[in-house]
Amino acid sequence: MVDKYRLVTFVQRRIANPIVRTALQRGVPLPGYALLETTGHKSGLPRRTPVGDGLDGDVFWIVVEHGRRSAYVRNIEANSRVRVRVRGRWRSGTAHVLTDDDPRERQRMLARLRLSARLNAAAVRSLGTDLLTVRIDLDH
Repeated sequence: MVDKYRLVTFVQRRIANPIVRTALQRGVPLPGYALLETTGHKSGLPRRTPVGDGLDGDVFWIVVEHGRRSAYVRNIEANSRVRVRVRGRWRSGTAHVLTDDDPRERQRMLARLRLSARLNAAAVRSLGTDLLTVRIDLDH
């Protein structure tokens, strides 16, 4: 039997994320996507990961597919200052891992904002193994 976590992370790390990350870094607009920049918890280097576009005013929401197994969640726990490139613009903020938030309800809230969030939520639910919510309070 194939381990779902291993299969999904292999496809994301080796195939999907490099393509989406490159496009976003080059300024190619990909509706429904944003680029999260954290600081590596071991290396101290910037790490960029494609995420769903969870912008809601001055808050950016992420529903993480693999909870604390995700490297960017471990990075946030070590250093909560992050940047998000959303809709062509970099914004800085402070990230918070919300263990008491209902990730499925958060997805429903985001889905009411735009169609692309509904598509992202469906993918996260089907591919995810341990959903977790991250809130980023964006600087003004």
